[in-house]
Order: sequence, then structure tokens, then C-alpha cells
Amino acid sequence: MKNSNHTSTYLRIVRTPLSILLIAVGCGLFAASQQQYTITDLPSLGGTNSRANSVNNRGWLAGYSNLEGDQTRHAALWRDGALTDLGTLGGPNSNITWSVKSNSGVVAGISQTSMPDPLGEAWSSAAFYPGATGTGFINLGFAWENGTMRALPTLGGNNGFATGANSRGQIVGWAETNVHDPTCVPPQQLQFLPVVYGKKSDDIAALPLVAGDTSGAATGINEQGQIIGISGICDQAVGRNTARHAVLWDKKGNIIDLGDLGAPYWNTPTNINQRGDVVGFAGAPNDPDGNFLQAFIWTAESGMQPLGFLPGDVHSEAYGINERRQVVGLSCDADGNCRAFIWENGIMRDLNDFKQPGYPAELEQARDINEAGEISGRSLDPTGVRRAFLATPHSFPR
Repeated sequence: MKNSNHTSTYLRIVRTPLSILLIAVGCGLFAASQQQYTITDLPSLGGTNSRANSVNNRGWLAGYSNLEGDQTRHAALWRDGALTDLGTLGGPNSNITWSVKSNSGVVAGISQTSMPDPLGEAWSSAAFYPGATGTGFINLGFAWENGTMRALPTLGGNNGFATGANSRGQIVGWAETNVHDPTCVPPQQLQFLPVVYGKKSDDIAALPLVAGDTSGAATGINEQGQIIGISGICDQAVGRNTARHAVLWDKKGNIIDLGDLGAPYWNTPTNINQRGDVVGFAGAPNDPDGNFLQAFIWTAESGMQPLGFLPGDVHSEAYGINERRQVVGLSCDADGNCRAFIWENGIMRDLNDFKQPGYPAELEQARDINEAGEISGRSLDPTGVRRAFLATPHSFPR
């Protein structure tokens, strides 16, 4: 639930998995990559900030693009080089904030409505919209399919949020109840629970929390129906103590605590593959504000393990994982300057080291990776424009 901005033409070619050739020289081993990426900038809606947060196995990229003037942003979908503005539910902003793994044509995200929030809550969505436009309106999760955006229900409260979806029509997220939770930090007032939405307009079911917790959220789902998310207290409705526990709900709805890396806050799964491997970010001891997070991978056999940082960095977050356990994310220095990374077989590498010669922008964030090894994210060019990108892998002669 932490939003990492630290200020977080379409090309299809032959795809091959990332592989590393280890060359022994004297007494040492040196890694030589056989993989490079063609980076393709994606079109925008006229603003200077866009990001592709998701890429599915059909090559659909989803995320957001700011409109001209950069005062508002809309959820965006890129297909075969064409950009679709998904619009809003009546308010100024919408966004696809997390990885949407569905290959059936369903996209899930969040949108402001035109209705003022009667309680004046900032809600979880404020961090995903530009500046002063991020608050003031009721925000709901949405499902978009075949050109139509529909609002998703809540649990009796005002606001909702949708994150992941699978090809079975299941969508996950979190929604407010009508319970005024004393653990909330103003302006948040209402309890919220992790939920699963179904195909019908009124289908919504809450997921259980860790014993003793009061609020939580679901952040991703795979094709098997395994769901990931967080469990904690209401707090500020944005990570922190709401993310005391990183959790996984199995296909029967049983909750599994995934552990932590030494801190009882910001423990947030962001993506799950079909094997049930989970990636995300975890809080660091003595840093409850989440300024220095740690990317992790969780597997059933090894539990939660840190992925580390790129050289010189102090903060990392993982956002995408595929079946080959290739993980992508971002790694940042103490000043908030971030680089996209790809992690595989215990090694984290700067994705910028593998882009085609002459590509001028810095790959700032990698947000998702599909089974073809295609990576979505955001770059920062020398003029200060942030663009959504697609990184397409290919091999080069050795």
C-alpha cells in the first residue's frame, strides 16, 4: 500500500528467458549476461508522468497516465501500441495501481466518483493521485471489461479499492465497513477489510484477518485463487501498522502469516505467481515511517527472504514475479533516486545495464514481469518526463 514515487510504439519480438553465463577467469567468477532488452516508450494522455504497473501474458500493459497539465490522471491500457483512456467513475482521477494478472480481458483499478466524501477521509487512494486532486471524493474499486467501467461495492462504508484480478473473474482489494474503528488515525475513521469481488455487481466477500487485527487489504490473486495481502490495524489506511502481517489466503480461505524481516510494519506482498511464490516489501527495524523498505521473496520451502539492494542503495521494493522466479522492482539511494532491478537466482541487477545502446532515459521503476519475460515500468528521461515503458527481452550473439 506504500506508493513509491521517490520524488512509482509497442514492440513484440522473439522472447527468451533471462540466463546468466558464468565464466571462470583465474580464481574468480564473473557474470556475463546473454540477455538484453529493447526498451519501448509507451504513448501518454498528454501529461509528463505515466507508468505501466502491470503486464499480462497477452501483452496488455495497464497503469496510469497524467492528462495534459498533469493536474489529473486516468487509468490507462496499452494494447498493440494503442493507448486506451479508461476514464473515471465521475471524479477527476482513476488509476490501475497494482499488477493485474488476468488474461481474460478484465482490468481492475480505483477511481474517484463525483460524490464528496462525507467523512473527509484521505483513504488509501490519495497516494495514487496527483497532489490536491487526490482527496475530497468517494473512491471505489472498478472492473473494466469490453469498454465498460463498473463500480465495485463496499462493505457498508464509503470507499473501496481494487488491485488484482484473475482469469476466473475474481477481483481482490479492500473495502470500508460502517464501523468506526478506534485504531484509525484521522482523517481515517472507518474500518476496512480485505475482500474478493465476484462477477455480479453486488458480489463481495470479506476475508479473515490475523487474530486480534481489525483492518486489512488484499493486494493480489493468482489463477489458483490464492490471495495475498496484509492484516493489522486501521491506522492511516496506507500501509504502516495496517501491514503488521504479510499474509496469504489459500484456496479454502485459510490465512497464513508470511512472517517479516524484523519489523512489525509495512509488510506488504505485491504479487504472487502460479506456484504460490510471493514478492513484496517489508519494513525495516527502527523505521516505522517506511522510508527504507526491503524487497522480499517468500516461498513455501524457504519462507521470507530479503532480496537486498543495488550497490549504494538503502531501499528496495519488489513488484513482479513470474514462474521462473524472475523478480522485478526498484532500488533507491538515500536521496530517493531509484533504478529498476531484475533479480534472479539470488542476484539483483540494474535493468539499465541491459537496455539497448542509445536509449537515453533511466529505467526508474520495474513494476511487473510476465511469462515471456516482458517487463513494465517507468523511465525518467533527461528532460524530466516520466514515461511508461515496455522492456522486451532478446538474446545477442556471444
